[in-house]
Amino acid sequence: MHVTTTDFRAALGAFATGVCVAATRDAGGAPAGVTVNSFASVSLEPPLVLFCLGRGGTALARFSAAPSWAIHVLADNQRDLARRFALSRRHAPGVDPWDGLAWEEDETRLPVIPGCLARLTCLADRVVEGGDHAILLGRVERLSWEKAGRPLLYFRGRYEAVAEAHPA
Repeated sequence: MHVTTTDFRAALGAFATGVCVAATRDAGGAPAGVTVNSFASVSLEPPLVLFCLGRGGTALARFSAAPSWAIHVLADNQRDLARRFALSRRHAPGVDPWDGLAWEEDETRLPVIPGCLARLTCLADRVVEGGDHAILLGRVERLSWEKAGRPLLYFRGRYEAVAEAHPA
């Protein structure tokens, strides 16, 4: 059986993933960010995570050259934030997603988005080839998380929220 891109994408769309915004600074010092749903833990010792970026966009050049980056795990009330960073790379290449956004700078000068479920600050470890994508591995140096909140999910091409559990 031949696996088409359309069928492959549809099958993977049945796997719900969390939604994150990866953030760094580009070579000129400007904040850079992109929405990703290809985020995963790799190792506990040492603490390693990964995310993937397509080879066709400008984000890969910015992140592969960066010495560090932050992963922001989005909450279900942050759909607009996910769209803002996704649209900037796909549909509006000249739009700066940081314009008008309330953000801070951490002690390493990385852009930080408040209100996320978790944030992991990573030292870039390596970039691995992965077909039409690159896999960026990072060593987690600092992290923070919220004890309450629900994640934003991506399922079958749409942002979704976890249904609230009802007692039996």
